Amino acid sequence: LRCRMRTTKCQLLATSLCVMLLGLSIATLSTVTHYGLHFTLISDISLESNSYRVIHYTAFYFGICLSMTLILASLLSSAATVRESQCLIAMGFFCFALAFCGLIPAAFWRYTHSMEVEGSMMDVYDLVYEEVRRNVSSFRRHELTAIHEAFLCCGKHSPFGGTTNVERKMCPPGQVQDMGQDCLREIQDFLKKHMDFVSVLLGVTIGFTVYGMILTSFLWFSMHFSSNLDRKGKYILR
Repeated sequence: LRCRMRTTKCQLLATSLCVMLLGLSIATLSTVTHYGLHFTLISDISLESNSYRVIHYTAFYFGICLSMTLILASLLSSAATVRESQCLIAMGFFCFALAFCGLIPAAFWRYTHSMEVEGSMMDVYDLVYEEVRRNVSSFRRHELTAIHEAFLCCGKHSPFGGTTNVERKMCPPGQVQDMGQDCLREIQDFLKKHMDFVSVLLGVTIGFTVYGMILTSFLWFSMHFSSNLDRKGKYILR
């Protein structure tokens, strides 16, 4: 039992280190998503009726809370392993379980609402594009230019194969005929790459969180039974 406990402690320390790195990665990803040029630009332009701004802020705060929970679970598990404290082990297990309860809805939401995020970002571009095309607002021209510079695209291609005045006036001559620079497609491709990275990070984190719960629970029971075995067979002098 003692030998098995030492092996479990080494595994738990390694898992705690990985979980801490994953927590820092989630915090970094949340910060980049919140303050990144592409996402911030769309969020600032979007209207209150558009759901993207709510998603933008919710994802940031949820990611920060999740990363803090993972880091706390890692620290508690490491301290419990070194000090052999059953109380700290139980607290570490609780933090792992709490993070797991947050990761599962996040992964489920990513697969069920990815089209909503994509549609809301495209709606923002469509709104700005149409207002510039109708010359409704001169301020929208600056916003459209900022989107073009951020996503390295220009306009959107007509299904009839022609170009509008927006592309002729606001696109470099070489990009007007470039069919690979459709802004709607560029936004879609950019978001797909970002979501794929989020999916991989969530999947790996879920795996390590489950493994952490298994190790902490096994270590707690090992400490409990080891403590009971140490008490057996001893004489008390009265």
